[in-house]
Amino acid sequence: MPNKVKNNHQHPHRHHPVHHHQHPVHHSPHKVAVLGAGGAVAQPLSLLLKNSSKVGRLCLYDVVHSPGVAADLSHIDTRTVVTGYLGNVQLEPCLSKSDVVLITAGIPRKPGMTEDEQFNTNAGIVKDLVSACADFCPKAMICIITNPVNSTLPLAAEVLKKKGVFDEKRLFGMTALNLSRAKAFVAEAVGCNVTKLVVPVVGKSGITIVPLISQSIPPVDLSQEERKKIIQKLQNADTEIIETKASTGSATLSMAHAASKFTLSLLAAIDGEEGQVESAYVKSEETTSPYLATPLLLGGEGIVKNLGMSSLDEFETEMVKAALPELTRNIQKGIDYANKS
Repeated sequence: MPNKVKNNHQHPHRHHPVHHHQHPVHHSPHKVAVLGAGGAVAQPLSLLLKNSSKVGRLCLYDVVHSPGVAADLSHIDTRTVVTGYLGNVQLEPCLSKSDVVLITAGIPRKPGMTEDEQFNTNAGIVKDLVSACADFCPKAMICIITNPVNSTLPLAAEVLKKKGVFDEKRLFGMTALNLSRAKAFVAEAVGCNVTKLVVPVVGKSGITIVPLISQSIPPVDLSQEERKKIIQKLQNADTEIIETKASTGSATLSMAHAASKFTLSLLAAIDGEEGQVESAYVKSEETTSPYLATPLLLGGEGIVKNLGMSSLDEFETEMVKAALPELTRNIQKGIDYANKS
């Protein structure tokens, strides 16, 4: 009779890494909270998480719509239990004992809107939600998806520092969509299998997005001209979608897919599955910038090792150098906002 472990309490070895692939360790499914759950990224993201056996409880919070989204998702025949939470008074039950919190709340960028204008609206929302995480689930892994991430992630770090619970291994700025796009664009240009390709990307938005094509795995052969085209396409990708959707929205489906992939890798790492490498925008000592997006090795406590940028070619070195002043300005804006009140 197959040994089906249904209850972790009966499994004496669950804390030890298992190297026999045919006998995986069974872990309790996790509690994941999605904040801003009524939004256009959060809904497809929640749908993807509802389909994962790693998510036992999916807790959806917003100031509007979250009970309806939760009711809709709860009709899907998977084991993940979905609950909706509405308004500030329900933040505590939504967040307490969460393993991972995904913050997607805020407004998307609209045509003609600058990142500064978007930040001015979203900063207060992120500040309040991160503050609630500090109070109700200080040990959770927190992923900031709310744009502009170059500024909202440093803002979140400052809020956690003020509350005395900042852990740089557990705070991530979501850049997964840049990697997904870089893979898609490079694979299209060279005609290779996109599922077997890895292209590291530095930075999160505008000119701070620098794909490290010289470090792609497997290596690809592209002319300087082709590389410049891909970089330009990547740096303008958000604007392209906003314009193509004719003001009805921004990148939502691709963002949800990328964020779910990152979240599931993080949950796998928490479960002790080795070799989980994902990129995110995090506290960094790679450059003069205090935060940077680079590949990370993930583990049970969050970041095990920042894999950094290794050897860049001359072209990429110049691009990173050119991006740093803008990135530093974005970061300072987030820090200043957190400290002004």
